[in-house]
Amino acid sequence: MGLGVAAAVAAAVVSALLINWYFTPPLHSFSVHSVDNVVALVAYVVVAALVSSVVDFAARRSREAARASAEAETLFTLAGSLLRGEQALPALLERVVETFGMQSASLLQRVSDAPGSEGSAGAGSLRGAWKCLASTGELPCMQPEDADIEVPIAPDLALVLRGRPLPAEDRRVLAAFAAEVAVAYEQRRLREAAAAAIPAREADRMRTALLNAVSHDLRSPLAIAKATVTSLRSADVDWAEEDRQQLLASADGALDRLTELVTNLLDLSRLQAGVLSAFPRPLGLEDVVNLTVDHLDSAHGSVETDVPTDLPEVLADAGLLDRVIANVVQNALRYTPDGVPVRLAGSAHEDVVELRVIDRGPGIPEAEREGAFAPFQRRDDLSTTGSPGVGLGLAIARGFTEAMNGTLTMEDTPGGGLTVVIALPALVAQPAATQPAAAGR
Repeated sequence: MGLGVAAAVAAAVVSALLINWYFTPPLHSFSVHSVDNVVALVAYVVVAALVSSVVDFAARRSREAARASAEAETLFTLAGSLLRGEQALPALLERVVETFGMQSASLLQRVSDAPGSEGSAGAGSLRGAWKCLASTGELPCMQPEDADIEVPIAPDLALVLRGRPLPAEDRRVLAAFAAEVAVAYEQRRLREAAAAAIPAREADRMRTALLNAVSHDLRSPLAIAKATVTSLRSADVDWAEEDRQQLLASADGALDRLTELVTNLLDLSRLQAGVLSAFPRPLGLEDVVNLTVDHLDSAHGSVETDVPTDLPEVLADAGLLDRVIANVVQNALRYTPDGVPVRLAGSAHEDVVELRVIDRGPGIPEAEREGAFAPFQRRDDLSTTGSPGVGLGLAIARGFTEAMNGTLTMEDTPGGGLTVVIALPALVAQPAATQPAAAGR
């Protein structure tokens, strides 16, 4: 199995030649006088080659499934370590050492005022002076020159490991660990900065709310993906191709939900840390709306758009605006009755362009609207889809909107429902003397 298809085919050819030599008249000769014997030998080689290909394919898929299962379990443990609280950063570094068979791991921060440190972030190796933020293993607080593997996380952060070189497939998982190590460090830094202002009881309450909100949403897709991969690996079941495709689609959907959850958690972390970067540029609102709606899951409801093409361009970051619209629309679909579309309407008012996301759901009382933008606020009992989400969509949407110098507010929908208004700055209009010419283009 380890030598692959080529060795199996070679063995089939050699065995066919031996059969011809010892058992096919004339004996002890590679000549074949009977057409039937020629057909039999050719069929033998072809069948052997096909069987070899199938066995090799099955073996490769089994190894890929085993690796995917191991990576899923590793990432599940990683996410659990990240949510454990005050010891998350040391636990993550210990997990890195244990998972990849390393001797030591250290999280380093660049000393900005050190000579020679400026401009070295983009270099091929980590140069300059570094301060150790956390470390574990046999060689505590090592420097880049002592490490075997260097993983830059940010211009001023790096994860260094000592032990052994890693293959490319392990480096992909290591990159995920490095990103979570950076998040854990940011969480620790924010926690230390706020320790004097936030009582310990309040910190415990917030951590409990986070765990309660995320634990089910994190475990559920991982359990589905794990069960699916285990089923596909089972040698006791001969899956039909249709069943196999359904299982793969189920695993793919579960991993998509997990990716969305982790992305939202990382986005919320960036918002709370104040490190979100926005790059506003002129955009056509209708283009972004159409692109976002095209990528939404139509299984949860329909969307109607009424965004005039002659609206002024908005100053916004295309990626952030896409996420804002998607989060708000998905939230509206979650609470809109079946068969009733969510409507998107665009309009311009002086130097502001507004996009209204209008639903016919139960709405939110005015006194509770501001609280709906807080993280982990879920209205489970009002959801019409059975999937209320983890309660991050509106919080992230408002944070992204404010990062683009816009506003996100709520108002009643006439006749019942809720309207979320996304207001963004419009591109500065041309002087009055040139406006008629511009309009006639």
